[in-house]
Amino acid sequence: MQCSWKAVLLLALASIAIQYTAIRTFTSKSFHSCPIASPVNCSLSQDADVADRLCDESPTFPYNLSRKTHVLILATTRSGSSFVGQLFNQHFDVFYLFEPLYHVQYTLIPKLTQSKSTTDRRVMLGASRDLLRSLYDCDLYFLENYIKPQPVNHTTDRLFRRGASKALCSPPVCEALGAIDLHLEEGDCVKKCGTLNLTLATESCREHGHVAIKTVRVPEVSDLRALVEDPRLNLKVIQLVRDPRGILASRSETFRDTYRLWRIWDGTGRKPYNLDVTQLTTVCEDFWNSVSTGLNRPPWLKGKYMLVRYEDLARNPMKKTEEIYDFLGIPMDSNVERWIQNNTRGDRSSSKHKYGTVRNSAATAEKWRFRLSYEIVAFTQHACQQVLAQLGYKSAASEEELKNLSISLVEERDFLPFS
Repeated sequence: MQCSWKAVLLLALASIAIQYTAIRTFTSKSFHSCPIASPVNCSLSQDADVADRLCDESPTFPYNLSRKTHVLILATTRSGSSFVGQLFNQHFDVFYLFEPLYHVQYTLIPKLTQSKSTTDRRVMLGASRDLLRSLYDCDLYFLENYIKPQPVNHTTDRLFRRGASKALCSPPVCEALGAIDLHLEEGDCVKKCGTLNLTLATESCREHGHVAIKTVRVPEVSDLRALVEDPRLNLKVIQLVRDPRGILASRSETFRDTYRLWRIWDGTGRKPYNLDVTQLTTVCEDFWNSVSTGLNRPPWLKGKYMLVRYEDLARNPMKKTEEIYDFLGIPMDSNVERWIQNNTRGDRSSSKHKYGTVRNSAATAEKWRFRLSYEIVAFTQHACQQVLAQLGYKSAASEEELKNLSISLVEERDFLPFS
Protein backbone atom coordinates (compact mmCIF):
# COMPACT_ATOMS: atom_id res chain seq x y z
CA MET A 1 0.00 0.00 0.00
CA GLN A 2 1.33 3.43 -0.91
CA CYS A 3 0.78 6.53 1.21
CA SER A 4 0.26 9.96 -0.27
CA TRP A 5 2.75 12.66 0.58
CA LYS A 6 0.01 14.46 2.50
CA ALA A 7 -0.54 11.44 4.76
CA VAL A 8 3.20 11.12 5.39
CA LEU A 9 3.41 14.82 6.24
CA LEU A 10 0.49 14.59 8.66
CA LEU A 11 2.04 11.58 10.39
CA ALA A 12 5.36 13.40 10.73
CA LEU A 13 3.71 16.49 12.18
CA ALA A 14 1.70 14.37 14.63
CA SER A 15 4.89 12.59 15.76
CA ILE A 16 6.68 15.88 16.34
CA ALA A 17 3.74 17.21 18.33
CA ILE A 18 3.66 14.14 20.55
CA GLN A 19 7.41 14.30 21.21
CA TYR A 20 7.26 18.00 21.97
CA THR A 21 4.42 17.50 24.45
CA ALA A 22 6.35 14.71 26.16
CA ILE A 23 9.51 16.79 26.41
CA ARG A 24 7.62 19.78 27.78
CA THR A 25 5.89 17.60 30.33
CA PHE A 26 9.20 16.02 31.39
CA THR A 27 11.22 19.19 31.68
CA SER A 28 8.54 21.08 33.55
CA LYS A 29 7.98 18.28 36.05
CA SER A 30 8.54 19.25 39.67
CA PHE A 31 11.06 17.45 41.85
CA HIS A 32 8.31 16.49 44.20
CA SER A 33 6.31 13.36 44.85
CA CYS A 34 3.26 12.98 47.02
CA PRO A 35 2.61 9.78 48.96
CA ILE A 36 0.39 7.25 47.26
CA ALA A 37 -2.34 5.54 49.23
CA SER A 38 -1.55 1.94 50.14
CA PRO A 39 -4.70 -0.16 50.43
CA VAL A 40 -2.71 -2.97 52.00
CA ASN A 41 -2.05 -1.45 55.37
CA CYS A 42 -4.49 1.36 56.07
CA SER A 43 -7.79 2.85 55.05
CA LEU A 44 -8.01 4.65 51.76
CA SER A 45 -9.74 7.65 53.27
CA GLN A 46 -7.04 8.13 55.89
CA ASP A 47 -4.29 7.79 53.30
CA ALA A 48 -5.98 10.31 51.05
CA ASP A 49 -6.10 12.84 53.88
CA VAL A 50 -2.42 12.33 54.68
CA ALA A 51 -1.44 12.53 51.02
CA ASP A 52 -3.42 15.72 50.45
CA ARG A 53 -1.98 17.34 53.56
CA LEU A 54 1.60 16.53 52.64
CA CYS A 55 1.09 17.68 49.06
CA ASP A 56 -0.42 20.96 50.27
CA GLU A 57 2.12 21.67 52.98
CA SER A 58 5.41 20.46 51.47
CA PRO A 59 7.46 22.68 49.16
CA THR A 60 7.69 21.91 45.45
CA PHE A 61 11.18 22.25 44.03
CA PRO A 62 11.58 23.12 40.34
CA TYR A 63 12.77 20.17 38.33
CA ASN A 64 16.58 20.02 38.25
CA LEU A 65 16.76 23.07 40.50
CA SER A 66 16.62 21.42 43.94
CA ARG A 67 18.80 23.11 46.48
CA LYS A 68 19.40 19.86 48.31
CA THR A 69 22.69 18.05 48.00
CA HIS A 70 22.19 14.30 47.90
CA VAL A 71 25.13 12.38 49.34
CA LEU A 72 25.81 8.66 48.97
CA ILE A 73 28.54 7.03 51.03
CA LEU A 74 29.57 4.04 48.92
CA ALA A 75 31.47 1.50 51.00
CA THR A 76 31.87 -2.13 52.01
CA THR A 77 31.45 -3.72 55.43
CA ARG A 78 34.16 -3.00 58.01
CA SER A 79 35.72 -0.18 56.00
CA GLY A 80 34.88 2.62 58.43
CA SER A 81 31.55 3.50 56.83
CA SER A 82 29.68 3.88 60.14
CA PHE A 83 32.34 6.38 61.21
CA VAL A 84 32.02 8.34 57.96
CA GLY A 85 28.24 8.24 58.26
CA GLN A 86 28.47 10.03 61.58
CA LEU A 87 30.27 12.92 59.89
CA PHE A 88 26.92 13.60 58.19
CA ASN A 89 24.60 12.35 60.90
CA GLN A 90 25.89 15.04 63.27
CA HIS A 91 25.28 17.91 60.86
CA PHE A 92 22.21 19.90 61.87
CA ASP A 93 21.00 20.35 58.29
CA VAL A 94 21.61 16.82 56.97
CA PHE A 95 18.94 14.13 57.05
CA TYR A 96 20.94 10.92 57.41
CA LEU A 97 19.81 7.34 56.84
CA PHE A 98 21.83 4.31 57.88
CA GLU A 99 21.69 1.37 55.44
CA PRO A 100 18.10 1.64 54.15
CA LEU A 101 19.00 -0.85 51.41
CA TYR A 102 19.17 -3.52 54.10
CA HIS A 103 15.42 -3.90 53.67
CA VAL A 104 15.69 -4.38 49.91
CA GLN A 105 18.35 -7.04 50.34
CA TYR A 106 16.53 -9.07 52.93
CA THR A 107 13.19 -8.83 51.16
CA LEU A 108 14.40 -9.81 47.69
CA ILE A 109 17.35 -12.05 48.55
CA PRO A 110 17.19 -13.14 52.21
CA LYS A 111 20.35 -15.23 51.88
CA LEU A 112 22.34 -12.76 49.84
CA THR A 113 25.16 -12.55 52.37
CA GLN A 114 25.79 -16.27 51.93
CA SER A 115 25.38 -16.27 48.15
CA LYS A 116 28.39 -15.89 45.86
CA SER A 117 26.36 -15.51 42.67
CA THR A 118 27.05 -12.36 40.69
CA THR A 119 23.44 -12.46 39.57
CA ASP A 120 22.23 -12.53 43.17
CA ARG A 121 24.49 -9.64 44.12
CA ARG A 122 23.06 -7.47 41.34
CA VAL A 123 19.45 -8.55 41.17
CA MET A 124 18.54 -6.00 43.80
CA LEU A 125 20.23 -3.05 42.10
CA GLY A 126 17.16 -1.89 40.18
CA ALA A 127 15.01 -1.93 43.31
CA SER A 128 17.82 -0.26 45.27
CA ARG A 129 18.11 2.59 42.79
CA ASP A 130 14.36 3.16 42.87
CA LEU A 131 14.39 3.25 46.66
CA LEU A 132 17.37 5.61 46.79
CA ARG A 133 15.71 7.97 44.32
CA SER A 134 12.56 8.03 46.44
CA LEU A 135 14.46 8.56 49.69
CA TYR A 136 16.43 11.45 48.23
CA ASP A 137 13.06 12.92 47.28
CA CYS A 138 12.06 12.49 50.94
CA ASP A 139 9.44 9.89 50.06
CA LEU A 140 9.97 7.51 52.98
CA TYR A 141 6.67 5.78 52.25
CA PHE A 142 8.46 3.87 49.51
CA LEU A 143 10.30 1.95 52.24
CA GLU A 144 7.03 0.31 53.21
CA ASN A 145 7.35 -2.00 50.21
CA TYR A 146 10.35 -3.67 51.86
CA ILE A 147 9.71 -3.51 55.61
CA LYS A 148 8.35 -6.78 57.01
CA PRO A 149 5.81 -6.92 58.55
CA GLN A 150 4.44 -4.06 56.51
CA PRO A 151 3.86 -0.84 58.47
CA VAL A 152 0.34 -0.10 59.67
CA ASN A 153 -0.89 3.49 59.30
CA HIS A 154 2.65 4.41 58.23
CA THR A 155 4.18 3.38 61.59
CA THR A 156 6.73 0.65 62.21
CA ASP A 157 9.17 -0.64 64.80
CA ARG A 158 11.16 -2.60 62.23
CA LEU A 159 13.32 0.01 60.51
CA PHE A 160 16.88 -1.32 60.49
CA ARG A 161 19.14 0.61 62.88
CA ARG A 162 16.65 3.46 63.25
CA GLY A 163 18.63 4.70 66.24
CA ALA A 164 21.70 5.31 64.04
CA SER A 165 19.90 8.24 62.43
CA LYS A 166 19.85 11.35 64.58
CA ALA A 167 17.00 12.86 62.55
CA LEU A 168 14.80 9.85 63.31
CA CYS A 169 15.49 10.19 67.04
CA SER A 170 14.73 13.85 67.52
CA PRO A 171 11.72 16.17 67.15
CA PRO A 172 9.46 16.26 65.23
CA VAL A 173 9.91 12.54 64.53
CA CYS A 174 10.35 11.78 68.23
CA GLU A 175 8.67 14.25 70.56
CA ALA A 176 9.53 12.13 73.61
CA LEU A 177 13.11 13.37 73.62
CA GLY A 178 14.23 16.60 75.21
CA ALA A 179 17.46 18.59 75.35
CA ILE A 180 18.89 16.18 77.93
CA ASP A 181 18.62 13.31 75.42
CA LEU A 182 20.72 14.83 72.66
CA HIS A 183 23.49 12.23 73.03
CA LEU A 184 21.48 9.06 73.49
CA GLU A 185 22.87 5.64 72.70
CA GLU A 186 21.26 4.00 69.70
CA GLY A 187 19.28 1.46 71.73
CA ASP A 188 18.02 4.08 74.19
CA CYS A 189 16.70 6.17 71.33
CA VAL A 190 14.54 3.30 70.09
CA LYS A 191 13.23 2.60 73.59
CA LYS A 192 12.27 6.20 74.27
CA CYS A 193 10.87 7.06 70.84
CA GLY A 194 8.81 3.92 70.29
CA THR A 195 7.48 3.18 66.83
CA LEU A 196 8.60 5.25 63.86
CA ASN A 197 5.99 7.40 62.14
CA LEU A 198 7.04 7.56 58.49
CA THR A 199 4.81 10.58 57.86
CA LEU A 200 6.71 12.58 60.48
CA ALA A 201 10.00 11.23 59.14
CA THR A 202 9.06 12.37 55.64
CA GLU A 203 8.22 15.86 56.91
CA SER A 204 11.52 16.00 58.83
CA CYS A 205 13.45 15.02 55.73
CA ARG A 206 11.84 17.83 53.76
CA GLU A 207 12.78 20.33 56.44
CA HIS A 208 16.48 19.44 56.17
CA GLY A 209 18.67 21.07 53.56
CA HIS A 210 20.48 17.90 52.48
CA VAL A 211 20.06 14.12 52.48
CA ALA A 212 22.88 11.63 53.11
CA ILE A 213 22.66 7.84 52.87
CA LYS A 214 25.25 5.21 53.72
CA THR A 215 25.25 1.84 52.01
CA VAL A 216 27.49 -1.22 51.76
CA ARG A 217 25.05 -2.91 49.38
CA VAL A 218 26.03 -1.36 46.06
CA PRO A 219 29.15 -3.03 44.61
CA GLU A 220 30.48 -0.33 42.27
CA VAL A 221 30.02 3.33 41.43
CA SER A 222 29.02 2.42 37.87
CA ASP A 223 25.91 0.82 39.36
CA LEU A 224 24.84 4.35 40.35
CA ARG A 225 25.15 5.96 36.94
CA ALA A 226 21.38 6.21 36.43
CA LEU A 227 21.07 8.14 39.70
CA VAL A 228 24.12 10.33 39.11
CA GLU A 229 22.74 11.36 35.72
CA ASP A 230 19.19 11.84 36.99
CA PRO A 231 18.49 15.59 36.56
CA ARG A 232 16.09 15.51 39.50
CA LEU A 233 18.97 14.76 41.86
CA ASN A 234 22.10 16.55 42.89
CA LEU A 235 23.87 13.33 43.79
CA LYS A 236 27.49 13.24 44.92
CA VAL A 237 29.24 9.97 45.71
CA ILE A 238 31.82 9.58 48.46
CA GLN A 239 33.55 6.27 47.80
CA LEU A 240 35.20 5.01 50.97
CA VAL A 241 37.97 2.44 50.63
CA ARG A 242 40.20 0.71 53.13
CA ASP A 243 43.25 -1.55 52.98
CA PRO A 244 41.80 -5.03 52.21
CA ARG A 245 44.07 -6.49 54.87
CA GLY A 246 42.41 -4.27 57.45
CA ILE A 247 38.95 -5.18 56.16
CA LEU A 248 39.72 -8.90 56.39
CA ALA A 249 41.06 -8.56 59.94
CA SER A 250 38.03 -6.58 61.08
CA ARG A 251 35.53 -8.95 59.45
CA SER A 252 37.24 -12.00 60.94
CA GLU A 253 36.89 -10.52 64.41
CA THR A 254 33.38 -9.12 63.95
CA PHE A 255 31.69 -11.86 61.93
CA ARG A 256 33.29 -14.78 63.70
CA ASP A 257 31.04 -17.53 62.37
CA THR A 258 31.11 -16.38 58.75
CA TYR A 259 34.91 -16.02 58.81
CA ARG A 260 35.57 -19.07 60.99
CA LEU A 261 37.94 -20.73 58.50
CA TRP A 262 40.07 -17.58 58.25
CA ARG A 263 40.37 -17.59 62.03
CA ILE A 264 41.36 -21.26 61.99
CA TRP A 265 44.10 -20.46 59.49
CA ASP A 266 45.22 -17.49 61.58
CA GLY A 267 45.33 -19.59 64.75
CA THR A 268 46.87 -22.82 63.45
CA GLY A 269 48.99 -21.65 60.55
CA ARG A 270 47.23 -24.16 58.29
CA LYS A 271 45.10 -22.96 55.42
CA PRO A 272 41.78 -24.90 55.33
CA TYR A 273 41.24 -26.67 52.01
CA ASN A 274 37.68 -25.35 51.79
CA LEU A 275 38.51 -21.72 52.62
CA ASP A 276 36.17 -19.34 50.78
CA VAL A 277 38.68 -16.93 49.25
CA THR A 278 35.88 -14.96 47.54
CA GLN A 279 35.21 -13.37 50.93
CA LEU A 280 38.43 -11.49 50.21
CA THR A 281 38.75 -11.39 46.43
CA THR A 282 35.24 -10.00 45.88
CA VAL A 283 36.17 -6.93 47.95
CA CYS A 284 39.31 -6.39 45.91
CA GLU A 285 37.54 -6.87 42.58
CA ASP A 286 34.78 -4.43 43.51
CA PHE A 287 37.33 -1.86 44.68
CA TRP A 288 39.38 -2.27 41.51
CA ASN A 289 36.41 -1.92 39.17
CA SER A 290 34.79 0.96 41.04
CA VAL A 291 37.94 2.97 41.70
CA SER A 292 39.10 2.45 38.12
CA THR A 293 35.85 3.97 36.93
CA GLY A 294 36.20 6.92 39.29
CA LEU A 295 39.86 7.62 38.54
CA ASN A 296 39.26 7.38 34.79
CA ARG A 297 37.04 10.43 35.23
CA PRO A 298 34.17 9.72 32.84
CA PRO A 299 32.10 12.81 31.97
CA TRP A 300 29.04 11.54 33.85
CA LEU A 301 31.01 11.58 37.13
CA LYS A 302 32.40 15.10 36.75
CA GLY A 303 31.88 16.99 39.99
CA LYS A 304 30.10 13.96 41.45
CA TYR A 305 32.82 11.64 42.78
CA MET A 306 35.36 11.73 45.59
CA LEU A 307 37.60 8.86 46.67
CA VAL A 308 38.44 8.71 50.38
CA ARG A 309 40.85 6.27 52.02
CA TYR A 310 39.84 5.36 55.55
CA GLU A 311 43.47 5.56 56.64
CA ASP A 312 43.75 9.21 55.57
CA LEU A 313 40.57 10.07 57.43
CA ALA A 314 41.74 8.19 60.53
CA ARG A 315 45.10 9.98 60.62
CA ASN A 316 43.73 13.47 60.16
CA PRO A 317 39.96 13.36 60.64
CA MET A 318 39.34 17.09 60.87
CA LYS A 319 41.32 18.01 57.77
CA LYS A 320 39.85 15.20 55.68
CA THR A 321 36.31 15.98 56.81
CA GLU A 322 36.78 19.60 55.81
CA GLU A 323 37.89 18.43 52.36
CA ILE A 324 34.80 16.24 52.05
CA TYR A 325 32.44 19.06 52.97
CA ASP A 326 34.27 21.41 50.64
CA PHE A 327 33.76 18.94 47.79
CA LEU A 328 30.06 18.71 48.62
CA GLY A 329 29.66 22.46 48.86
CA ILE A 330 28.07 22.20 52.31
CA PRO A 331 29.36 24.30 55.23
CA MET A 332 30.70 22.10 58.02
CA ASP A 333 29.02 23.06 61.28
CA SER A 334 30.29 23.01 64.86
CA ASN A 335 28.36 19.82 65.72
CA VAL A 336 30.52 17.85 63.29
CA GLU A 337 33.72 19.41 64.59
CA ARG A 338 32.74 18.65 68.18
CA TRP A 339 31.87 15.07 67.33
CA ILE A 340 35.25 14.52 65.66
CA GLN A 341 37.07 15.89 68.67
CA ASN A 342 35.11 13.66 71.04
CA ASN A 343 35.14 10.47 68.99
CA THR A 344 38.59 10.05 67.48
CA ARG A 345 40.62 9.86 70.68
CA GLY A 346 38.92 6.99 72.46
CA ASP A 347 40.70 4.32 74.49
CA ARG A 348 40.82 0.61 73.65
CA SER A 349 37.58 -0.21 75.49
CA SER A 350 35.61 2.38 73.53
CA SER A 351 35.70 0.41 70.26
CA LYS A 352 34.39 -2.94 71.51
CA HIS A 353 30.94 -2.62 69.93
CA LYS A 354 31.16 -3.89 66.36
CA TYR A 355 29.37 -0.83 64.98
CA GLY A 356 30.87 1.62 67.45
CA THR A 357 32.36 4.89 66.26
CA VAL A 358 34.18 6.07 69.40
CA ARG A 359 37.80 5.09 69.03
CA ASN A 360 41.39 6.18 68.65
CA SER A 361 41.02 6.46 64.91
CA ALA A 362 44.72 6.47 63.99
CA ALA A 363 45.46 3.38 66.11
CA THR A 364 42.39 1.56 64.80
CA ALA A 365 43.53 1.96 61.20
CA GLU A 366 46.79 0.14 61.99
CA LYS A 367 45.49 -2.52 64.37
CA TRP A 368 45.13 -5.17 61.67
CA ARG A 369 48.92 -5.47 61.50
CA PHE A 370 48.84 -7.25 64.87
CA ARG A 371 45.66 -9.24 64.29
CA LEU A 372 46.60 -11.17 61.14
CA SER A 373 49.36 -13.72 60.75
CA TYR A 374 52.00 -12.90 58.16
CA GLU A 375 50.92 -15.92 56.10
CA ILE A 376 47.42 -14.46 55.67
CA VAL A 377 48.85 -11.01 54.99
CA ALA A 378 51.13 -12.42 52.28
CA PHE A 379 48.20 -14.31 50.75
CA THR A 380 46.09 -11.14 50.72
CA GLN A 381 48.89 -9.11 49.18
CA HIS A 382 49.19 -11.60 46.34
CA ALA A 383 45.43 -11.94 45.76
CA CYS A 384 44.84 -8.19 45.85
CA GLN A 385 48.11 -6.85 44.48
CA GLN A 386 46.44 -4.78 41.73
CA VAL A 387 44.11 -2.86 44.00
CA LEU A 388 46.75 -2.44 46.71
CA ALA A 389 48.99 -0.70 44.19
CA GLN A 390 46.07 1.28 42.78
CA LEU A 391 45.14 2.66 46.19
CA GLY A 392 48.68 3.22 47.45
CA TYR A 393 48.93 0.41 50.01
CA LYS A 394 52.43 -1.05 50.37
CA SER A 395 53.18 -4.74 50.85
CA ALA A 396 55.00 -5.95 53.95
CA ALA A 397 58.01 -7.99 52.88
CA SER A 398 58.38 -9.79 56.19
CA GLU A 399 56.71 -10.32 59.56
CA GLU A 400 59.16 -7.88 61.12
CA GLU A 401 58.17 -5.20 58.64
CA LEU A 402 54.50 -5.99 59.21
CA LYS A 403 54.70 -5.43 62.96
CA ASN A 404 56.99 -2.41 62.83
CA LEU A 405 54.65 0.60 63.00
CA SER A 406 57.52 2.97 62.22
CA ILE A 407 57.27 1.64 58.67
CA SER A 408 54.15 3.02 57.01
CA LEU A 409 52.27 0.72 54.66
CA VAL A 410 50.22 3.62 53.26
CA GLU A 411 51.78 5.77 50.57
CA GLU A 412 51.17 9.49 50.53
CA ARG A 413 48.52 9.98 47.85
CA ASP A 414 46.33 12.92 47.02
CA PHE A 415 43.16 11.63 45.42
CA LEU A 416 41.69 14.93 44.27
CA PRO A 417 37.92 15.04 43.69
CA PHE A 418 36.84 14.96 40.05
CA SER A 419 35.67 18.53 39.53
